[in-house]
Amino acid sequence: MSYVRWWTLALLFFATTINYLDRIVLSVLAPVIREDIHMPEKVYGYVTGAFSFAYMIGFLFAGKFIDHVGTRIGYAVAIAWWTIAAACHALARSALSLGFWRAMLGLGESGNFPAAIKSVAEWFPKKDRAFATGIFNAGSNVAAMAGPPVLVWMNAHFGWRGCFFITASLGFLWLVLWLATYRPPDRHPRVSASELAYIRSDPDEAREPDIGWKAALRYRETWGFAIAKFLTDPVWWFYLWWLPLYLTDARHLTLKQTGWALPVVYLMADLGSVGGGWISGYLLGRGWPVSKARKTAMALCACAMPIAATAAFMPTAALAVAFVSIATAAHQGWSANLYTTVSDVFPKRAVASVVGIGGCAGALGGVLFSSIIPGYVIAAFGYKPVMVALGFFHLTALAVVHRLMGRIQKIPAA
Repeated sequence: MSYVRWWTLALLFFATTINYLDRIVLSVLAPVIREDIHMPEKVYGYVTGAFSFAYMIGFLFAGKFIDHVGTRIGYAVAIAWWTIAAACHALARSALSLGFWRAMLGLGESGNFPAAIKSVAEWFPKKDRAFATGIFNAGSNVAAMAGPPVLVWMNAHFGWRGCFFITASLGFLWLVLWLATYRPPDRHPRVSASELAYIRSDPDEAREPDIGWKAALRYRETWGFAIAKFLTDPVWWFYLWWLPLYLTDARHLTLKQTGWALPVVYLMADLGSVGGGWISGYLLGRGWPVSKARKTAMALCACAMPIAATAAFMPTAALAVAFVSIATAAHQGWSANLYTTVSDVFPKRAVASVVGIGGCAGALGGVLFSSIIPGYVIAAFGYKPVMVALGFFHLTALAVVHRLMGRIQKIPAA
């Protein structure tokens, strides 16, 4: 058997790593950038908000576009767009121009997850999809873990503008590899007959209904996925954006101490991403039905979140970091399985569209529950109420998934 699917998965992993690396350059180097471009805190918030809003809107169009033109061209257009936008950050001379390129980056980056999830659905059978999703999704944690020290070093040698050009060059390199090597499984010259048979080993996918973007909105499974994303994505974004401030303000860690703590948190998130996908794949291999396997893995992750929320009450910073690590690991394990439910339910031609709809809902939840509302609550009451409340979002989402997605199975052909 050939193993071209694993090369494809490696490309998805590196694309997701580049996606997050381009995203975090601004936040890591913000103190330096503000020395060149005048940006008070409120203006900096507008600049970051431009990305979030464009990212939310882009999801609606990205999924539909990728389903229409196919994964090869759709993914190439997305990364070319966000790579050019990332490089153009270096040309910004004002907060306004920086905000514009930030919005362009958000539009382009919204294509990553719809294209990646669709690629996994094309290249892996059901029993491997959650594990494969966990692997490529781990790229986001690798960028968050390794990116800051690398960017600080690059800034010392090449300046902050040079950092944007260097990280953008990785996107162009990936684009060349993608266009040179990626083809759909049935048209790939290096895929053997045995590997193709393995990829197509799910009998219920042999005859799939034709579901478009508008038609997907009529299915309650779409809304189950979207509401679950709306509830749980903000938890990840809260820890991504607020954890450094929490460790500094509430736990009184120095910047150097925080720099040691964050890699631990995101290393655990990596393990959770891969482990969460492995659990459902293992259960499927033991003969469990798809619905039971996915929901069991998601339930384990969701039940860990209230436990992790007790980080706010831990007596020491080390224990707080340990429990926050449980939260990030559990969320990424949850996310690997939630994403996979889309390909479990919908035909491959509709996967990117449904992921785009859910991604838009998740981004909206992120704006509300990780940007706007926490700022007011933390200022008035501190971090504890926010962390405790977010600890129950995944359990609520699990109930929504169970109610609206029901038995997670393929939508039958008419």
